[in-house]
Amino acid sequence: MVSLTKFMLSATFALTLGAVALFASEPAGAQSAAMTFFVTSNGPGKGADLGGLAGADRQCQSLAEAAGSSGKTWHAYLSTQAADGRPAVNARDRIGKGPWQNVKGVVIAKDVTELHSAGNINKETALTEKGETVGGYGDKPNRHDVLTGSQSDGTAFSGPDDRTCKNWTSSTQGAAMVGHSDVNGPANVPNVKSWNAAHPSRGPDGGCSQADLKSTGGDGLLYCFAVN
Repeated sequence: MVSLTKFMLSATFALTLGAVALFASEPAGAQSAAMTFFVTSNGPGKGADLGGLAGADRQCQSLAEAAGSSGKTWHAYLSTQAADGRPAVNARDRIGKGPWQNVKGVVIAKDVTELHSAGNINKETALTEKGETVGGYGDKPNRHDVLTGSQSDGTAFSGPDDRTCKNWTSSTQGAAMVGHSDVNGPANVPNVKSWNAAHPSRGPDGGCSQADLKSTGGDGLLYCFAVN
């Protein structure tokens, strides 16, 4: 009788473990499917030369689909400046209406207005498509500089100063406005706590190379939003 009881307990324990393992494996796919916001786990590798907006969108789309998210159209949160007879494009106008949530289901913002006023982007919530935390200020490596080319309200810059590395086609000369995904950084940076407009890129190669982006705590990363 004792042996039978032990057998039944062992079988029950094994079934419980199996159920727990199954439960643990299923949510990852479900969460990826429900994800509508992430920070790219990597950039194209050519600095701020993203192949324009279309190339940046492809980066978001391919990473999202590789992570298990399908049936969505993804856009990079990027502005472009007026040039060559073409009007400026505002990042805030490219990302849909919301709401948006990360891979763990944490809501970033319910709409565009909240995103740019009281949004919930920080080190704990600005996760990659894989659910990984992006290295921030004080980490090695620090990768918190995310390319945006935008002002704090999500609009494009006007005037002669380049803030988009020639509308995301330059890997040498120019500058790109970046935000801090961890809303943290050196105290001498005026907008250190801005997720989308912390400071322009800079560096010995001209400001837009991969090495330049890394030198100030970046890696050519992007914010990606599902527009539908």
